[in-house]
Amino acid sequence: MTQQTFSVDDLKTLDVTESGAALHVRMRREGAKNVADEALLDDLADVLAHLRKRPDLRVLVLAGEETEFCLGGDRHELESLAEADTTGEAVLRVAEKARRVCEALESADVATIAAVRGPAVGAGVALALYCDLRVGTVDCTFRMPELGLGLPTAWGGALSRLIAEVGAPRIREMVLTCDVVDSARALEWSLLHRVAADSTELDKIVDRWARTIARRSPAALRGTKALMRAYGTPARSGDLTGLDGYLLATALNARQAKGR
Repeated sequence: MTQQTFSVDDLKTLDVTESGAALHVRMRREGAKNVADEALLDDLADVLAHLRKRPDLRVLVLAGEETEFCLGGDRHELESLAEADTTGEAVLRVAEKARRVCEALESADVATIAAVRGPAVGAGVALALYCDLRVGTVDCTFRMPELGLGLPTAWGGALSRLIAEVGAPRIREMVLTCDVVDSARALEWSLLHRVAADSTELDKIVDRWARTIARRSPAALRGTKALMRAYGTPARSGDLTGLDGYLLATALNARQAKGR
């Protein structure tokens, strides 16, 4: 199938191509260990906004490099922001961008697929879990290391989504121990829907899902996704994801004060 270059200009951290009714988005952070920094969040926000202008698209595929999906938020960037702005406003700005990107993934009218190769860490776990479908290679892993780094698990509403998708008991184990979850356990826990033997099989699974979903009625797809969100999302009165940024900023500022 002929692939076309994505039309949004000036994307610095993403490679984006179209294939039929699917938009393929690959995160690429050369020299930055494929972290979810502010530049990546800005680019993802632009791509997700573009989706709303493209009713012909049915699927978004989110992937990372061949050896890593996403190694988490950029802790060094956040620490630098906390040091430069002790009010916490700079950290809050980035945290709010993360929350908006994750909400846009969750509320997208298209079906979203995470193709996970290698490690997904912290923010990478959140980005994968906010997708509707997730397939990973047999060597992929998931880890939430924040508590071990002295930080709250507060990025993009990750805890809310993880608990909704996987369940509170398993997420408590994952978050409190900071242990690595391998692909077999990720499949058992529903972090993944499928496990592929290698990248070739992963691409075949993604392509099969994308082709199947592309045949669905756009109106029916939008309506079904809206129903699944309504049934699967906790009441907004009990949704504390808006506090993530404040918790993160407070923790980072406390670390900066201790280091001075």
